[in-house]
Amino acid sequence: MLNKYPLWKNLVIVFALLIGFVYALPNLFPDDFAVQITGARSSTQVDQRILDRALGALEAQGIEVKDSELQERDALIRLNSAEDQLKARPAVQEALGRDYLVALNMAASTPDWLRSVGAGPMKLGLDLRGGVHFLLEVDMETAVDQRLEAMSGQIKRELRDERIRYRGGDVAGDRSIALTFRDEESRSEAETLIRGQYNQFQIRNEEPEEGVFQLVLTMSEPEIQSIQDYALQQNLTTIRNRVNELGVAEPLVQRQGADRIIVELPGVQDTAAAKRVLGATANLEFRLEAPQDAASADVETFPFRDNPNRTARLLREVIVTGDNVSNAQQAFDENGQPQVNITMDSVGGDLMNRATRNAIGRRMAVLFIEYRTETEEVMVDGEPKIVEERVVEKGIISLATIQSALGASFRITGLDSIPEASELALLLRAGSLAAPMYFVQERTIGPSLGQKNIDAGMMSVMLGFILVLVYMVFYYRGFGLIANATLTLNLMLLIACMSILSATLTLPGIAGIVLTVGMAVDANVLIFERIKEELKTGVPPQSAINAGYSRAFVSILDANITTLLVAIILFAMGSGPVKGFAVTLSIGILTSMFSGLMVSRGIVNLVYGGRTIKKLSIGGKQANV
Repeated sequence: MLNKYPLWKNLVIVFALLIGFVYALPNLFPDDFAVQITGARSSTQVDQRILDRALGALEAQGIEVKDSELQERDALIRLNSAEDQLKARPAVQEALGRDYLVALNMAASTPDWLRSVGAGPMKLGLDLRGGVHFLLEVDMETAVDQRLEAMSGQIKRELRDERIRYRGGDVAGDRSIALTFRDEESRSEAETLIRGQYNQFQIRNEEPEEGVFQLVLTMSEPEIQSIQDYALQQNLTTIRNRVNELGVAEPLVQRQGADRIIVELPGVQDTAAAKRVLGATANLEFRLEAPQDAASADVETFPFRDNPNRTARLLREVIVTGDNVSNAQQAFDENGQPQVNITMDSVGGDLMNRATRNAIGRRMAVLFIEYRTETEEVMVDGEPKIVEERVVEKGIISLATIQSALGASFRITGLDSIPEASELALLLRAGSLAAPMYFVQERTIGPSLGQKNIDAGMMSVMLGFILVLVYMVFYYRGFGLIANATLTLNLMLLIACMSILSATLTLPGIAGIVLTVGMAVDANVLIFERIKEELKTGVPPQSAINAGYSRAFVSILDANITTLLVAIILFAMGSGPVKGFAVTLSIGILTSMFSGLMVSRGIVNLVYGGRTIKKLSIGGKQANV
């Protein structure tokens, strides 16, 4: 029978539309304005007492609270407006002090039953949702000093292997390594060895006092430049990896100048979590505990992170660092305490094995190193001023006896909490920073500007949508109503697909939706015009409908595939706004083909299929049986 779908096709259409409705529905529930309270450290807990202090501060300021809740690691306070949100942040921050970070956020208001099936609203780009903008500066001097420290330890190991006696070796302030020897002969042997293997140094002999023979290795300018370039590129790669771990859609991470990096995270209003993960130079050093008879020049003393009053003496020489970590996962030990399982690369595994096989019975420490920036308000000339101080913290998180030679896989214990272990594993897995970075600019792009863009964009979508609806009804009469229903369902499917795929909607993406609205009706126009042509030749209405859909199929397919190919090329070759436009256009083409060919035909079949049609109104030509 003409114009009748089999049952399975009707079920496919109904199922697709039902899924589309469910997953498009969360976009009708706008996010709430909120402030989020997070511990300045991963081990700092936010409990009900802290939340009550924050709520008290807001009540004192006359700011009405919509709702508040404690989450796994932080607290969320929902507010009624963007104005209240901007007032609430400084009020809560002042009440809680420096141990807690207060960030602007947008809290989802999607009902629980929709969340239970994985439904959520579309992600919005930085130009719509707002987000955070960071400008970070790479500490190039520390990058050079770290490389000098590493090379100093390597040179001293080679001197010991060659049994060349030296009295000490320190990194000087002028980008040099000063090695001290007991006699001229030892210095000469060391110079021969170093000149043959380390051509990046300019070497000179010095005798600062009688009986003291020094070899001063000064790093060349090309080598310094190479180290600094590597530090910036490595930090760029690490930041990108960390952003990926955060799960941010369409972030921007790019170099600016010789020593700075720009990071933009759309939709992230929680600056606390972003700063802690992005800026943390959470590196590890594995060192042996110093024996009692070790020379003071070769020993450093460090406190334990969990008990600063307890200290241990460690050798300056580093066995391996976090740079050699290839994988890290948070887990639990046999007592249920958090730990991090670490896998080293081949170089790190070899160095660890060589160092520990001759140190069985001795203790090895895991030293945690963190570079961060602390802010403090001070009075200058009677005016309050925010002063930033760069802080380096080094603490021992584990000091355990070596029972047997270690290899590429081992574990770190002694961590305070599950969040600390999880964050340490994330940072090590994403890669360590080659040099510390400091936040020199932080800007939260609030939702007010984004809301204006959203309103303007939605107005353009709705205006274009309404004009198309009016035109289709005016020109195609009853079939125009069917086209309008199809167009409405297509827009619903487009929004649902973007929500399911976690695609990010940007201003160019809204332009893609407007274009899709115009293109989606093309299929129906081609079909309806074909039906009108068939009617003009005297073909019966049922046959005309069937011919219109079947004969227009190839033209519709060709037109949409060519446009889809262009959209794919734009996505592959473009970046930023171009990608946002390409994503929306690609999804829109696929949904418009489905709605134009299957949904539209299904509605026509429902209205006209299996019936004797006396008159078919499609504008212009009225055909009788």
